[in-house]
Amino acid sequence: MKILITGTSQGIGRAIAQRFLQEGNTVFGIDRQESSIDNENYTHFVCDVCDYESLPKLSNVEILINNAGTQNENDIDVNLKALIHITEKYGVQKDIKSILNIGSASGHTGAEFPQYCASKGGVIAYTKNVATRVALFGATCNSLDPGGVLTPLNQCVIDDKKLWAEIMEETPLKRWATAEEIADWAYFLTVTNKFCTGQSIVVDGGESINFNFVWKD
Repeated sequence: MKILITGTSQGIGRAIAQRFLQEGNTVFGIDRQESSIDNENYTHFVCDVCDYESLPKLSNVEILINNAGTQNENDIDVNLKALIHITEKYGVQKDIKSILNIGSASGHTGAEFPQYCASKGGVIAYTKNVATRVALFGATCNSLDPGGVLTPLNQCVIDDKKLWAEIMEETPLKRWATAEEIADWAYFLTVTNKFCTGQSIVVDGGESINFNFVWKD
């Protein structure tokens, strides 16, 4: 299948790209940084998702995964507005089989930076809107909303022993997810799943049960 994933240079996006490549898919990645993925079935485009004029010309995308995002840095523009633009450009068309938006548990709880929460909350609403429209093509659209994930973006709190202990107190399973675990969820929701649509799946080890947000000053 023809897969388009945004934000593939590291973390969750890189893990998702590798998961689809393992299954022999053709994967296209968009990121403002270079990628270290070395696979003949992978094509990487270096561009900012907010720079609409520089986005690659791709047609017949079958699976779109909107993973690119930022935290406390132009969150509304990157996490929501760019996601909408890319979805309308590549996702809402007759060849699409599935669209997955990588959201956040914070979009449900509000327990994080204000614009970040607002951007991810918007993703939840937009996911439902898109699901109703791509259903005409027999396609699904969901959001996958992780809690804490072990990625470079979160390294500042992972390395802080005091904050990490506090965070673990807020996480019933006493650990964060690996990027590979989130990639498995992404694969399930876009390939295995054929009927669940318009839903926002929270995968956070029970973190959202407690609602408290712990972060570095």
